Amino acid sequence: MNREAILKKFEPNLSNILYIMHDLQDNNPERYLAKEDIEACGDYLNVPYSYVHSVASFYTMFSLKPRGRNIIRLCESPPCHLMGADSLIDYLKGSLKVDIGGTTKDGMFTLELTSCLGVCGVAPAMMLNEEMFGNLTPEKVDSILDKRRKEI
Repeated sequence: MNREAILKKFEPNLSNILYIMHDLQDNNPERYLAKEDIEACGDYLNVPYSYVHSVASFYTMFSLKPRGRNIIRLCESPPCHLMGADSLIDYLKGSLKVDIGGTTKDGMFTLELTSCLGVCGVAPAMMLNEEMFGNLTPEKVDSILDKRRKEI
């Protein structure tokens, strides 16, 4: 869907800014808010570029730089930390050969951290795009990522 079609889905009301930004990001093949997206959103809502940019940089679910086709968000909340999230972070960094915020060379995965996913009962947990996974082990992570690689 092109930028103009996304904007027209919403009333030009500031209360729609997050919805618009999510749609713009989700429809970008590199899964981020490009400068042109932020400019278009600001023009449509009649607010300055700096306002839209500040909203985008405040929320961790938005990115201002290109990302992979699949976004891995590993929870680093206290329950996940206590259940081994740190070792999973190290495992994913080594397995994917990226640091936090990095994207694999093939553009398949971007590794991010999040403060809480709200599923403490199945810690440690992660989101892969919009899908939640819990009770993670390195083997389970490998299985999840291998399955995603085969889907593309």
